[in-house]
Amino acid sequence: MAQITTGPRAIFSAPWVYDLAQNLVGANRSRARLVRDHLRLRPGMRLLDLGCGTAAMLHHLPRDVAYVGVDLSESYIESARREFGARGEFHCGDIARTAPDVFGTFDVVVANGLLHHLDDGPVRNMLRVARTVLRAGGHLVTIDPCFDPGQSRLARLVITHDRGRNVRTLAGYAELAREMFTTVEPRLRDDMLRIPYTHAVLECRP
Repeated sequence: MAQITTGPRAIFSAPWVYDLAQNLVGANRSRARLVRDHLRLRPGMRLLDLGCGTAAMLHHLPRDVAYVGVDLSESYIESARREFGARGEFHCGDIARTAPDVFGTFDVVVANGLLHHLDDGPVRNMLRVARTVLRAGGHLVTIDPCFDPGQSRLARLVITHDRGRNVRTLAGYAELAREMFTTVEPRLRDDMLRIPYTHAVLECRP
């Protein structure tokens, strides 16, 4: 995974520090807007959250949506289990190395802030798995920081210091997604956080 986990950034490995930092910049608002504007959930749907972290997405999901979260961090997954218990299933592991039939199929797959932590090869593997587990009519939604010529200097500065080492342009993310998905709808958003920040959101359908 192409991210910085040493030095001062190592502190974010602690779930409470990670959640605190996220909340300070407005991640709760970002997750709520992602659910409202892009996930298009209906009662009875199944959702797979790739790179779920501490599963904070659950705060914004209807209770009649079945949730499965997967993350590489054992401490994040343990935190999710403590906080949410039976509200979802939480698994520690690499989804790209897991047989697609382990978790079943899903109406929505979401990768919130995951792709910019991955090199192109692992991104392709993740996209392949997402496509495999999607039900007919389902879709994948990804959201990541991105570079854009029109963004503010402060937004670019903040994004440059992200732990993820593979921040791309909107076109760069979309190009990778189009290798696996027939329909990819890319969108720039600068209204997700409290601080100046530019996100690339992709809605992808097989």
